[in-house]
Formats: sequence, C-alpha cells, structure tokens
Amino acid sequence: MRTVTSLPHPVRRDDHVWIPLSDGTRLSARVWRPVSSDDEPVPAILEFIPYRLNDLTFQRDSIHHPYLAGHGYAGVRVDLRGSGNSDGVLADEYLEQELRDGEEVLAWLAEQPWCDGSTAMMGISWGGFNALQIAARRPPSLKAIATLSSTDDRYADDVHYMGGCLLSDNLSWASTMFAYNSCPPDPAVVGSRWRDMWWERLEHCEPWLVEWLRHQRRDDYWRHGSVCEDYSAVGCPVLAVSGWADGYSNSVFRLLRNLDVPRKGLIGPWSHKYPHLGKPGPAIGFLQELVRWWDHWLRGVDNGVMDEPMLCIWMQESAKPATAYEQRPGRWIGEPSWPSPNIEHTDFVLQRNRLAKEPVPDDGVRGVREEGEPLTIESPLSVGQFAGKWCSYNAPPDLPYDQREEDGGSLVFDTDVLTERHEILGSPVVHLELSCDRPNAMVTVRLSDVSPEGRATRVSYGLLNLTHRDGHDRPEPLEPHRPYRVDVPLNGVAQAFPAGHRVRIAVSTSYWPLAWPPPEPVRLTVFASRSSVTLPVRPMRDGEQSLAPFGEPEGAPPTPVRRLQPGDSRWTVSRDLVDYRSALEVVKDLGVLHFDDIDLDVRRRADERYDWVADDFESVRGTVDWTMRFTRGEWDVATVTHTTLSCTPTEFVVHARLDAYEGEQRVFSRNWHTSVPRDHV
Repeated sequence: MRTVTSLPHPVRRDDHVWIPLSDGTRLSARVWRPVSSDDEPVPAILEFIPYRLNDLTFQRDSIHHPYLAGHGYAGVRVDLRGSGNSDGVLADEYLEQELRDGEEVLAWLAEQPWCDGSTAMMGISWGGFNALQIAARRPPSLKAIATLSSTDDRYADDVHYMGGCLLSDNLSWASTMFAYNSCPPDPAVVGSRWRDMWWERLEHCEPWLVEWLRHQRRDDYWRHGSVCEDYSAVGCPVLAVSGWADGYSNSVFRLLRNLDVPRKGLIGPWSHKYPHLGKPGPAIGFLQELVRWWDHWLRGVDNGVMDEPMLCIWMQESAKPATAYEQRPGRWIGEPSWPSPNIEHTDFVLQRNRLAKEPVPDDGVRGVREEGEPLTIESPLSVGQFAGKWCSYNAPPDLPYDQREEDGGSLVFDTDVLTERHEILGSPVVHLELSCDRPNAMVTVRLSDVSPEGRATRVSYGLLNLTHRDGHDRPEPLEPHRPYRVDVPLNGVAQAFPAGHRVRIAVSTSYWPLAWPPPEPVRLTVFASRSSVTLPVRPMRDGEQSLAPFGEPEGAPPTPVRRLQPGDSRWTVSRDLVDYRSALEVVKDLGVLHFDDIDLDVRRRADERYDWVADDFESVRGTVDWTMRFTRGEWDVATVTHTTLSCTPTEFVVHARLDAYEGEQRVFSRNWHTSVPRDHV
C-alpha cells in the first residue's frame, strides 16, 4: 500500500474526545478533521465499533480516517458503550441501546461547530452492521453509508448459523468478545476510576454464546437489526462491499436486489478486510473510492460515481486449492443491475457420479433405471476438517484445502470434461429429493472446480438443517424414510471454469468442525434422477471488455507500532489411530506490540481446539482460550478466558471461566456451567 504524506487538506487529530449521551454515559472518541474545519465546517463520517480505538484499532484507524480528513471530511472513531475507554457495559451485539447511542452520536456530531450538519457512517463487520441498522432508523443528519462485510439478515448470514446449522464460528466469535469485554480502560485516559470501570465490566461480563444458543431458530432476537424485515426503512444511499473469501458476500446481492435507494455493490477476492488492505489480493484503492462516494452524496459533486455499473465484482480464475493465497487471478467485471440481465440460469441433472444437462437415454446397458437408483451416504465426522473457516479473517491458513479427501465421504457428481470456458455469477442452487433415517439431519453441498490432475478447489458451498426445510422460524422433525424435496442455496460467487476442467457437486451429511453435527449419525438417500443443480451462468459475450482496474491502494501514514515478540499462526489437523481421536487446532498468537504514541505493550493470543472420537457424535467439542494483556510501567493487567462447548443428543453444554490479573495476582475469577436444550439442531 502506498503511504500518502501530502493530502489536499492539512489534518488535526483530536484525542480523548468525550461524547455525552442523554443518560449520562460518556463515549470515547477520536476525531481527525481538516485544520480549516474550524472556519469551514465539513461532513462527519462515523465508525462506531467496540474494538478499542486507543490501542487495538489505532494503527488501522490511522491509515484511513486521516486520509478521509485530508480530503475534506471529519473522520470519527467512537468506541461503543462498555468498550475501550467508554463508560458502561457492552451486553450483546446490536442491542436497541447501541442503536439509540448511535443516533445520539450522529446528532452530537451534526451539532459540532466543525461539522456542516451532514453525517455518514462506514464500517467493516460490526461497524458495517450498525451502519446499515441505523440507516433503517433514518436519523435526520445521515446522508449515506458504506457497509462492508455485513448482513441484512442476522440469522442467514452471520457467525451464528448458516442454513439453520450451528456454526463453530458461533463459539469462536463469542469467545473473542468474551475476552474483549473483559478488558480494562486505560488509566492514562480515564484516570483513577479505571479500576471501578474494569470491575463493573468483569462483574457483568457474560459468555454471549449461551444467549446465542438460546435462539437456534430465526425468532425475534434475530429479526431485530435485520433490515430484510423492511428494506424500505433504509432511507439513504448504500455502498455494500464484501469479498469472496469473506462470510458476507450474499448480503451484497440481496441489498442490491431489494433496496429502493441509490446503491452500489463491490465484491473482490478478499477475506474479512477493508479492500485497501485486502487479502487475498489484489487489494484496491478503496479509500479513493470512498472519497468519490462521499463527495457525491455529502457534497453533491457530479463525479459519475452512479453512472458506473451497479455491481462491480472480481471474476475469479481457476486456482489450485490452497489454504492461503497472496493473489487470486481474475478480472474486474460490471453488471448494470442486480438481478442482472446477463445471467442465464442453467440446470444440470444429478445422475450416478455425473452432472448432465439432459438425462442419459436408455442404451440397453446402463439405462435410465440404473441412473435413477437411489444413492445413499452416511458421512464420517472427518468430512469438514479441510473446510477452513466459515469466514476467512486472513489468518492463514484458514481457507479450504483440496476437497478430494472430503469428497471421499460424500456423494460426488461431475460434469463431463468442459470443452469450453464457463463462468458463473450469483448463487447456485441444488434441488434435492431425499429421505433420511433420522428425524434430525443436515446436508452440505459443495461446488468445486476439478482440474485435469484431479485437484478439487472449493468454489462455493451451502448448508441446510433439514428440519428447517419449510423455514428457519418453524423447524419440524423429519419423518424417517419419507421423501422430501429441498432447495439448498450455495453462497454467491463469481468463478471461471476453464476448458479441460470439470464442475463437481459433492453432498455430505456432516461438515464438522465448520458446522456442528446433528445429534446422531444420519444416513441420507438421494434420488438423483429427481434432483438437479441450477448454475447462474454468465455467457461470454463478444467484445466484452473488463472494467478498468482500480487505483493502487493508498492511505495515510500508520501510527508507529513496534513488535516486541513475534506472533504465531497454526492450523493443525491430527488423528490418533490408537484411540481414533481427531482434532483441529488453531493458534492465533498476535505476539506483543508496543504502541509508541501511548507507550503501551499489548499481547493477544487465542487457541482453538475442535476434537472428536471416531464417529461418536456425542464426543464433538470445541474449546477456545484467550489471553489479553496490557502493560505500561507498573500498570500490568491481564484477562484469561476459557470457553468449552460440548453436547449430548438433547443439550448443548457450555462451560466458561474468566480470570483477571493485576501483575501476577488474580483479582477476579468466575465460572459458568450452563445447558441449553437442542432445538432441532
């Protein structure tokens, strides 16, 4: 990324800004704005997240907020209530309190003498979520938003559930927030009251995993904050952004389809990162694109930003399977609208080991009768150990590896060798006629690009809890051995399949540890001749030109950070053939960083373990341990959290522990042990 040291406007930074709320709470903020804004007010752009602006996000913030300020805006970073140096307690995601706080912050910003009364919101992940949710509340000063890696449907596309199946990211993310919520404010900012503030957080810190497990179906808990409940509530222009390695690309398509405000979509090859920091690459000059977006909607500049394609996407070329990529080959293409008139939905029929556009005629040897025989599968629990994360956080190696070993425990259907190049754009859908021998089951469908050498690169996938076949809000047990017709939508994707390759569909009954398995092993029968796949084919058009590439990534100079101890990143799959115990172990050690500006050392480390024994569905277990430590001179504080999720056929069982330390002395300790009934999961 190119560092820009000369910007159109000189920038000042206002540290330790306190934003008062109506209930007496104060939120911690940092503001970057043009020096000239004292006399010439500017629009304010808010990023509102819980990730500690004083340390954990300071370096990232210093790259993009001063850049926006240097182009004539006030970049404002605010910590949510109960996070960083802000007062209060953070009790859960996207609560009504958080959204009301956000509205108050926008109103406060609009009234500042350096603000011209116009505001906007931007953010990735949490900040993208609440930008979209607050836009649906129509605060009067809010003129536009940029929402990245977020969703319009909190049940359909988030770390909690996918297709009605419980994701292991539900445990992983809950454990992350368990650790973050236990961290103290900085005494250099809040003074002597830091310990009282910390103690309040510790006493009210709860493992959010328990609450999320209490809502295993799409109920009012998930409807809150899901703008898909009423798209018309969103009243300002929306720029929606994601990446193919991210977990949130589906919402970009839905927002473009359903919003009735000016909108644009952008999907690149990236993981859960801002596109100017995007990996896998190519990263793009996203901050330049943001400036164009804000210039048009906050300043009324006629810069043609809305004359460009509604949807700009990276069409990925074929690549060997790998758990990490520096770059994904491909090209930028544009669609004038979504749904696009350029997509042709093409059906392929499932046959024994084959995908065919038409059923194979009866040739007297292996005719339609054989092709139509039911196919059965009872996948081992090991199917899924090479699935990678539900959402890549660019914490290599967290992308899916070669799917051939997964395919060994699956039903596999391949096209003939392609004689010409094919491209798809959108969400493939697999239509299955099936039956099960148990009342509770899941099905996983994977779409792969198979090279002439046989390597299988996963392109997309979908999960469906079969008890949710009629809706995620009304699960019903299956009647064993009764045939059902179900549709399994796969994640949206843009992918090219070269001539000489094959397209593969693989069907399995488990995908652990990406998703929690059902209560007991399941044998699935697929009636292949009555099942099919719909692919969103984007035909090659004569004379079509790729979009011009984006500018080079650039940003303001990052604040100085020194690495005192190196980090570590590991992803280990193991199997003991004596006791048949298998495990996936993930290490995310960020080492020790020293923040020069505030003379602070910060250590972060997470260890995740997902293990099981043979095909014992009651043995599956996930464990996550976090350590957070902050040191400055004699001030030395740490929190250590531990969360374990296990199960019985009828319950999920959560054990959690929180310990807090000053120096080597433990000053706080609490344990939780809770069981939650399984609700058709």
